[in-house]
Parts: sequence; C-alpha cells; structure tokens
Amino acid sequence: MTEGFRQAQAATERWRIDLSYDGTDFSGWASQPGLRTVQGTLEHWITQVLRLPEPVQVVCAGRTDAGVHARGQVVHVDLPAEAPVDSLERRLRRVLPPDVVVRGVSAAPPGFDARFAAVWRRYVYRLNDGTAAPDPLLRGHITRVRGPLDLDAMNAAGTMLIGLKDFAAFCRRREGASTIRTLLELHAERDDRGDVAYTVKADAFCHSMVRSLMGAMTTIGMGKRDADWLAEVMTSPVRNSTINVMPAHGLCLEEVGYPPDADLAARVVAARATRGSEEL
Repeated sequence: MTEGFRQAQAATERWRIDLSYDGTDFSGWASQPGLRTVQGTLEHWITQVLRLPEPVQVVCAGRTDAGVHARGQVVHVDLPAEAPVDSLERRLRRVLPPDVVVRGVSAAPPGFDARFAAVWRRYVYRLNDGTAAPDPLLRGHITRVRGPLDLDAMNAAGTMLIGLKDFAAFCRRREGASTIRTLLELHAERDDRGDVAYTVKADAFCHSMVRSLMGAMTTIGMGKRDADWLAEVMTSPVRNSTINVMPAHGLCLEEVGYPPDADLAARVVAARATRGSEEL
C-alpha cells in the first residue's frame, strides 16, 4: 500500500443515508447509461450540492429492480473529510426530485457497510384480490389479482420455506452466486383497507427471489396449486418455469436491519465470504 493511497483513505469519512423512493419512473436502483435510476440520481446530486471534484459512488443495502419501491433503503457513501456534510440532508431535500426523499444523513459507525453489514431485509408485497374496492390512488403500489386469496392456505404453505434453504427454484441464476438464503418471515395479512400485505424477510435475497416467492404464494392462495406442489418446486436446482414472477410495482423494501455497532465489521467479513459480488 503506497503512502498516497493511505492518505486518500484517511481523507474520507463514511456516511449513512436513509432513503425512500417511488420506483415507478426509475429503471431500478443501479446506474445504467442513458437511464434514470435511483443510484444515478442520488450520486449526481450529492456530487453537485457538495461541489466535489470527482463523482461519488453510493452503496445500497438492496438493489431494487425497475418499478420496485423503497420506504427504508439504506446506503453508504465515502466523502472527503472536509466536505460540508452537516448540510447535506437539507441540500438534498431541496434538489432531489419528488419521488426520492432523504430521511436522514448520519456518520456511519466503524465497520459499517450498507450492503454487507445488513443482517436482514424486510419487503412487503401488496395485492388487491377484489374483496375490497381498489383504491385508484394506490394503483402504482398494489397488484390486482383475480381472487379472492386464501390467506390461511398461503401462510400454511409458506411455513415450509422458513429457515436456511436453497432457493434456486425462485432465483435467476448468476454465475458463481449462491442461492442459499435464510428466510426469516413469510406471512400474509389484510390491512385496514382489506388489501393483502405479504411480508417477506430474509438475511438477503437473490435476483427476482421475492417476486417469484409471491408468484408461488399467490398461485396457492387462488387454489391453483397446493403445498405438495411447493415442496416439489423446492427440489429444483434451477429456476422453476411454472412460477410466475409478480409485477414489480407491488413490491416495497420496507426496512433493513443491522447488528450492534461492535459486530458490524465481523458481519461484513462473513457476508463477503459467503456472497461475494452477487445481488442481495
């Protein structure tokens, strides 16, 4: 390691940004040339409002697909120590488009990594199955299905997926990436409007896993498949073509959980060893 590199490292500080966004008009989280993305928008405006000589790069807890929303996204960014970060939250709120809102900017504790330090992510998928009149104002956030859905059947079948398992049948395979995940919660309930809110919580998710899980659960809830079919699906070593991937707009990243500050560095090391550069 050169002395110049050490100085460059010492001259930056890591910050945590809590973020919410409506994914309707974004081509997903990750920056893509010529497309409007959440990452690209955030990086552009951080660089602009702090008048930085070089573009910044932000790292998120969960890379959402095009059309997926987030209420509790977490990112980190390394900024020059002399940058006026104390005013960053206020400045970003002034310039960011209305479909992106910064909820908070805070100094990251030692060892913090928005992606690899996370111990769980909680998503909620929202459906309207016709038991209540759909709210037209929520049409971009709730998926309509031809119901009614049997929530008891969905919840009973979902119990067999809880725990450390190989979810290859629900994931788009990526070269060298593991499909083994620990599913912590899979539960459907009706909200005050009568719509279905389906919570999916795990240590991490592989690509398309949540929407594929929802496709399987919705099929069971409609009575087209049963728990025996789900058990058979789980034996597949590759993505199962009988599973429907649900539309993106019904999905929202609600919350990300982290360990105590003293355990952050160890968590990062463990997560990098098991998941490398794959999607979370």
